[in-house]
Amino acid sequence: MRTARVLAASCAVAAMTMLTACSGSTDDSTATPDASSTSSAPTASATATAEVTTIEHAFGTTTIEGVPERVATVSWANQEVPLALGVVPVGMQAVTFGDDDGNGMLPWVEERLAELGAEAPVLFDETDGIDFEAVADTNPDVILAAYSGLTQEDYNTLSEIAPTVAYPEGPWVTSWSDMILSNAAGMGMLAEGEELVADLQQEITDTVAAHPGLEGKSTMFLTHVDTADLSTVKFYTSNDTRAAFLGELGMSEPASVAEASATGEFSGSISAEQVDQFDDVDIIVTYGDQELVETLKADPLLSQMPAVENDAVVFLNGSGPMGTAANPTPLSISWVLDDYLTLLAEAASKS
Repeated sequence: MRTARVLAASCAVAAMTMLTACSGSTDDSTATPDASSTSSAPTASATATAEVTTIEHAFGTTTIEGVPERVATVSWANQEVPLALGVVPVGMQAVTFGDDDGNGMLPWVEERLAELGAEAPVLFDETDGIDFEAVADTNPDVILAAYSGLTQEDYNTLSEIAPTVAYPEGPWVTSWSDMILSNAAGMGMLAEGEELVADLQQEITDTVAAHPGLEGKSTMFLTHVDTADLSTVKFYTSNDTRAAFLGELGMSEPASVAEASATGEFSGSISAEQVDQFDDVDIIVTYGDQELVETLKADPLLSQMPAVENDAVVFLNGSGPMGTAANPTPLSISWVLDDYLTLLAEAASKS
């Protein structure tokens, strides 16, 4: 499906006349919010003039005139698309999860800003939801939110501020490549977005090739394990970007996870009494430390999982950069890929 999306976007670009820079004026009057209208691919196509880009998404259609000069982003990781393409947002989400120095930015974002010789943009505090007033104060020409949990109300409010690019299909299930394509299209830079996707995919392919022991290993990603209640095993399905990324790294999806993924939900769960369903799992990835290992091994049911019994478990620091980067984003992939694959390969050697 991801390849089909890239091809759809490529065909749309081929049909476009070269966009020209505008004075910064925008118009989203043709947006038709409709929660029931979904698109299987982010697209960008010429409409009335050569200076118009049309983005289809889960809430309808957003029309952007000219090439936006002031780009704002909301929600997780969307800021990494303009940054990767050399554009510094006027405002972006302040992060707390994975922030190693308390400045509201992830380390790979800080590094990219330094490479661009740029100061930190305005940081939006989204602790209690999107700060619409702060977003409006940055006077954006476009708002990027292709990877997000926007509601219809959120989208409507943001669209009153500036044309808004929402997720193509559903909340929090946009792949890193589709996030790039959708957001890049909203910036009038879809061709550059396609090139970025191709470069990252090649980097993944090359790095995975150095770890042949991972190929085909059945791997699942458990959610944060509640050590006080081990009666239920919760896991991410392949609809979640963390689990989907494991497939991109050459590993296979356990049958139980595949079955749960068919529901369209980003997570699933089973009773610990049914843990034998995970007998086909070679490797487990989750958040935690050695203490969690001992807890799982001491549990009479979960200790029966082959991955637990074999110590084929990758534990990530849920509040640190490594745990954060397990959810792949345009800038974090290069930053974490080799280290992540090394941890997975160590676990694979025990399975």
